[in-house]
Amino acid sequence: MKKLNIILLSLVSLITVGIFSVQTVKADDLSSEPVMTLGTSLTDSQRQGTISALSSQINDSNYKTITVNGDTLVKYLNPSGDSFTSNSGVWSSALIQKTSSGSGINVKIVDYNGKNNITTITADQYRNAAVTAGISDANIYVTSATPIDGSGALAGIYAAYANSGDSLNQSQVNAAQKEMGVLSGITDANKGTNGYSDKQLNNAVAGMKSDLANKGNNVTVNQITTIVNNNLQKNDLQNILNDNQKQKIINLMVQIKNSGALSNSNFKDQAQKLSSDITSKAKNIFNNLNTQENRNFLQRIWDSIVSFFSGLFN
Repeated sequence: MKKLNIILLSLVSLITVGIFSVQTVKADDLSSEPVMTLGTSLTDSQRQGTISALSSQINDSNYKTITVNGDTLVKYLNPSGDSFTSNSGVWSSALIQKTSSGSGINVKIVDYNGKNNITTITADQYRNAAVTAGISDANIYVTSATPIDGSGALAGIYAAYANSGDSLNQSQVNAAQKEMGVLSGITDANKGTNGYSDKQLNNAVAGMKSDLANKGNNVTVNQITTIVNNNLQKNDLQNILNDNQKQKIINLMVQIKNSGALSNSNFKDQAQKLSSDITSKAKNIFNNLNTQENRNFLQRIWDSIVSFFSGLFN
């Protein structure tokens, strides 16, 4: 009888340990496998087409899938001012893959059946929003089976982090959503404007974030205004954006500061990485800007030419 009691107590102990082990297990980290987010409004055919388009971008047959529905939009996007409902449709989908430290955030909008169906949000806008939301070092692929603005894809990415046990700060998510609205609105308003490009705007905004991080949480509104104006000037946008657009960016930077993003140790590094990457991949744009830096460079070339010919004549 005594042996039986000992055996029973041992079994109870093992079961108890097992129960508590199950309860404390954390969801799979994003670093363990990529996560694909699929819009709930996709037909069976569209769903399969979306899976094929996104999975073709990675050399990994193992990935987790989650479904994004109207409730997902309500949860992650409505706090920033959107008005989605549980019945809202979702078509834009995404795949997020964690990368090595220091690689930054890379976004590719993937064609669906040979067509880019993300009508509003650009790859650089996704990247800037991801930095603000607190995401770091990741490859993000976005697509849609039908023409759509693409906000559902980013909501899915937020959900992917939460599902993997690493929820993002909602205040930063709100600021990220506000940012996408501001930047996409400015780009839309300046379509066809000579001397304007979405890359200039996103490079300027990434630079603003880096400068904010350098100042820290005690940065004042006046300092933020100076940072905004300086970065617009660096990207030759100071005479293209109107005062209302500039004020929207200032208000956005204030919101980013108040969101707690500047306390994130990765925020500055990710912003700097984004800015340098945008610049290096669009040298045809940035080398031709009428900025003080470029004017100084051209002046040095001219001075060298003058000096050379002066030497010949002397």
